[in-house]
Amino acid sequence: MDKIQQLHERKEKIMLAGKSVREDINSLIDEQSFVELSTFSFSKNEFYGEDAQGEGVVTGFATIDGYPYIIAAINPEVMQGGVSNAMCGKIFKCLDTAEKNDMPVIYLLSSKGVQVGEGVNVLEGLAKLILKAVQLKGSITQYAVINGEVYGQLASVAAACDFTFFIEDKSVLAANSPLVISAKSGVNVPKKDVGGAKGLDKANLASFTVKNLTEVRQTISKITELLSVRVADSEEMNTVLPQLNAEVTAENLLSIFDEGSSIEIGASFSPDIKCVIGRAGGITAAAVIFDKDGGVLLDALKIRKIKDFAEFACCNGLPFITFVNCIGLQPCLENNNSLVLKEIAELVNILDCLDAKIAVVSGKAVGLGYTLFAAKSIGYDCSYAFANSQIALFDSEQGAEIEFSGDNVTDKAKLAERYSEENSDPVNAAKNGYIDNIIEPAFVKQYLTASLQMLLK
Repeated sequence: MDKIQQLHERKEKIMLAGKSVREDINSLIDEQSFVELSTFSFSKNEFYGEDAQGEGVVTGFATIDGYPYIIAAINPEVMQGGVSNAMCGKIFKCLDTAEKNDMPVIYLLSSKGVQVGEGVNVLEGLAKLILKAVQLKGSITQYAVINGEVYGQLASVAAACDFTFFIEDKSVLAANSPLVISAKSGVNVPKKDVGGAKGLDKANLASFTVKNLTEVRQTISKITELLSVRVADSEEMNTVLPQLNAEVTAENLLSIFDEGSSIEIGASFSPDIKCVIGRAGGITAAAVIFDKDGGVLLDALKIRKIKDFAEFACCNGLPFITFVNCIGLQPCLENNNSLVLKEIAELVNILDCLDAKIAVVSGKAVGLGYTLFAAKSIGYDCSYAFANSQIALFDSEQGAEIEFSGDNVTDKAKLAERYSEENSDPVNAAKNGYIDNIIEPAFVKQYLTASLQMLLK
């Protein structure tokens, strides 16, 4: 037989089996940049009585806007996307290549579980794959695209990634089948309410919710550019932001980033904590913005969101900026009987590992809100406070009642006002050297840019 003809026939069969998933890959990458690896991988599944074309996963490398990536895309048309030991081995091989060549990884995930008949073999494969994904966290950037329904242990690979994309009306992610979860929970709910982005609003798994793979491509490209080019030319270094003098809001605080450079991560999870990466005066930085009138009260989920983001900043050597408007811990039984104190301890450990930290008290820094996000003793290199901000041990009314509990005072409102004026002025912290400068909000970008330049290594 003509070997060239045989090669064409084999390739045609493989391409036909993976037509849809290859179209998805092409939606992400630069045209004709994909180089497939392990193309002719086959194993036999006795249960289905058919060959696993390419082990049910298409792997290779490609570029997006010129930057290289390793890609592993599960093909749900082979063995119904069932995970096998061979599939895990093929993806593991990709991760090994990514590690050796310092290349980011993009997973396109779509699988409803493991291949029946694999037994413990697939569990060993999953263990090896999950361990590798976790080991790579912090050394190479990993992106997971939930490109359909992903159930079972493969969901742990998505959880190990730095960024996870949920596609509207398509993505479902769950540790078990949603049918099983619903049945065990005694309720009948749609699978998207179980594992869609909205259904996982307390899981901190949906970094981005997008309409299609084109948006995934655009977001990955933007993140890669920010992480690859840490210092870029900018004409916005001395920008004045008069809108901040008029009103200090999260939207106005986002103006500290150069135009078009910022991107918010995990907007649907604890939305009053905004985690943003972008460029300020041309320098890539990570920022946490507390977004709630009167100040944010902390719970375990909010602390976890900040901790995960700070860990990402630490692993990628990004300066960490806090815009503080936080009045401490949520005082309730549920919060007290949660993991909040454990999360606080772990957050402090991560904060200590950050190379550069800048605090801006933009609203209130009260109690733990000051300790974690502005205190010099926690390692903040530069600390600024807006002229109209407040720094105190307690929020005004609570503080007044505690401070003067022994006095015979009946007008608590007047007492709260006195406490606020006399004890919460940021000048008091500045007098003791804990605040480097009290500034007019409109000029905050100039201070930040100067500080970032000073802290560059």
